[in-house]
This record gives sequence, structure tokens and C-alpha cells, in this order.
Amino acid sequence: MTNQFNRVPAILLLAVCILGSAQAQQGAQSPQSVRVYVFDCGLIKAMGVETYGFKPGEVMPKDFFVPCYLIAHPRGTLMWDVGVIPDSAFPAGGGPAVQGIMSATKTLKSQMGALGYKASDITYLAMSHFHSDHTANAADFAGSTWLVPQVERDAVFAETPPRIVRAEHFAALKNSKTVILKDDEYDVFGDGTVVIKSAPGHTPGHQVLFVKLAKAGPVLIAGDLYHYPEERTMNRFPTFEFNREQSAASRAMVDAYQRKTGAQLWIEHDLETSTKLKKAPAYYD
Repeated sequence: MTNQFNRVPAILLLAVCILGSAQAQQGAQSPQSVRVYVFDCGLIKAMGVETYGFKPGEVMPKDFFVPCYLIAHPRGTLMWDVGVIPDSAFPAGGGPAVQGIMSATKTLKSQMGALGYKASDITYLAMSHFHSDHTANAADFAGSTWLVPQVERDAVFAETPPRIVRAEHFAALKNSKTVILKDDEYDVFGDGTVVIKSAPGHTPGHQVLFVKLAKAGPVLIAGDLYHYPEERTMNRFPTFEFNREQSAASRAMVDAYQRKTGAQLWIEHDLETSTKLKKAPAYYD
């Protein structure tokens, strides 16, 4: 009799393990409302502030955070920006990946997997712009529908792409299902909760993402509209803008939209902003 009772905890443990394994195989379940997951996709060591329109001493050089975002919606999923170092560049034996001034300690795949997602689960892929620190893992999402302005797509597949484009990041997307974004806004899921807004200037088709969250309130994920918060107050622009006048107009538009909606503005690369944000597996909803 005693032996039978001693076996109960072991049986319960086995049942829990089997249940957990089954849930992992099923993957993540669709949420009841919109969620935003913030992933740590790397770091870029500080560069000279002159590159961002400042004079030496006006601001202190800062390392740049590199985020990736997963937006989970009852009708599907969206990946927004996909890192600075490809998962394939991580050492086979484990450890961080380092490429010059860029580094990452976690693969995007592992962070998604911890939530029950695989690249094949992602409905839509969109990137704020074509610069290589936002596009490293784009090839992994070739099975998703790519949401992209025509000018950005044309640039990455040009015979001579722009200098900050890594053509190999995009090669697998050439034949992907693609939606060309032609208007100033694109409502991803058709209910106004996840909206891509055109904000050209940093690149020809640069864009920002508006997400309306039930509890946390609306957020604007700003791509590279700004790098330093001081760019907003001091009206400075990076030296490598595609079109500074367009950037100024896009900033004015986004600032007005932020005031209208009451949205928080998340400057993607700002390290101080990033340290305050919850990282996956926590989420905003």
C-alpha cells in the first residue's frame, strides 16, 4: 500500500511533463487582445555624435539597443524589425555573436521559441526600413507576407543597393508573398489596432508602427525616425539621411499623430528607453 502511494508523485510529474510537451508542440495560442513582445536583438557600440548631427560635447555618445518586436493579434502575428546579427552567425558551441561594433547575446529564434512561436507561425513581416541593423533575420520569414513600400523593395533588389543594405538579408524574400504599401497608412489586421504609417526621409520608404493596446494604451514604435531623444528637442538629423526635408516632415507628422492619439513614443535604438521596457516573455497588452 505504501509503495502505491509513493508512486503517485512520480505519476503526477510524468503527467505534467507530458502535458507541457504537448503544449509546446501546439505552439503559442492566439491572444484575446493585441500584445507587443519586445526582444533583445543586440547592441551597437557608441559612435561619434557628429554622425547624428551633434557637436562634440552637446550629448554623450551612447550605445544603441537593437530591438525586435512581435505583435500578436487575435487574427495573426506581425514581426517588426529583425535584428542586427543573423541567428546563423552565432557560434555553434554557444555564446554571443560579435561583428565589429555590433553584438548580440540571444538569437531571435530562441526568444520566439520561448513563447511557443516559430518563424513559420508569423503571418506578416515588416521592417521600419532597409538598413542592415534592422534586417538581419529577414530571410527566416520568407514564408510570411512581406509588407513593404515599393521604393524600399526596389532599393534592396537594385543592381547596386544603397550602402547600408545587406542584400543577402533580403535574397530569400524576392519571391515571398508581398503586399506593396502604397498609402500613408496600412491597417495590418483591419481593425485599427496595428497600423503602419509612412514616415520617409531616413530612407525612401521608412515607416513607423502604431499599436493600440487595451491596457497599456497606444504606442508608436518609431524605427529610426530618431536615434537620440535630443534629436527631438534640438532638431538635429543624422548625416546619412536619405532626405532631410522628408525626415523633418515625417517627424512633424508623427509628433502630431502622437499628440492626437496620446501614444507613447518608443525610440527603438535609445538605450534608456529600452531599459525601461519589459522584455519577452513579458508583454504589453
